[in-house]
Amino acid sequence: MCATCGCGDDTGTRVSRPQTHQHPHDHEHPHDHEHPHDHEHPHDHEHPHDHEHEHQTVTLEQKVLAKNDLTAERNRAWLAERGVLALNMMSSPGSGKTTLLERTIADIGGHRPVSVIEGDQETMLDANRIEATGCAVVQVNTGAGCHLDAEMMRDALTALDPGPNSLLFIENVGNLVCPALFDLGERSRVVVISVTEGTDKPLKYPHMFAAANLVVVNKSDLLPYVDFDVELCTKYARSVNPHLEAITLSATTGQGMQQWYDWIAAQ
Repeated sequence: MCATCGCGDDTGTRVSRPQTHQHPHDHEHPHDHEHPHDHEHPHDHEHPHDHEHEHQTVTLEQKVLAKNDLTAERNRAWLAERGVLALNMMSSPGSGKTTLLERTIADIGGHRPVSVIEGDQETMLDANRIEATGCAVVQVNTGAGCHLDAEMMRDALTALDPGPNSLLFIENVGNLVCPALFDLGERSRVVVISVTEGTDKPLKYPHMFAAANLVVVNKSDLLPYVDFDVELCTKYARSVNPHLEAITLSATTGQGMQQWYDWIAAQ
């Protein structure tokens, strides 16, 4: 179990290509997270706020993140050596990340090699959609896990082997909490929200917006039909991250997509 977020351990993680044979290393991960707190303590709950237990939890969280950050730096160096621009795409479920990637690949994939790492708890549905565009893709199924981490990223890079000077999109597991904590080795972080989610998302999930380089407000074609204030949402986002850039677009209609492509080029 991940000490940071409480999600299931990564023994169920699978990295695979869509509609092909199962990748030979299906992640029996030797890193069992070395859990020092293997529940030898009786938990008699006489002291629900036991300071020793809190100290153990914080220490374990720090170890988990430190180990992840080390692997992330190695991933970042590996990508830099090949000139691969990696963008970590994060959002809640249903924001339109996959649709945004499909349109992006169709529009710019002919000018620069593009590949995708798809993160989901189960299924290869999104990976199959990306593969249908002709783009190279691997699927990472996290099982009970609610985010990708740097080791999953490393294994996915080994399976995907993105080419030199290419563009790599990482579609993280749909979750506005834990993905913000885990560096994967990416160049930039993009948080995608849709106008159907509510103007106050940046205030409810500040860590996600504080960690991002760009916020994409998607599904702008639905603005006439929903109660969403783009200007106020952007203001909220910049209240937690003054340096955050913002783009409003519709991946369905194509409105605002050129701003997105210009931002990618600037990276």
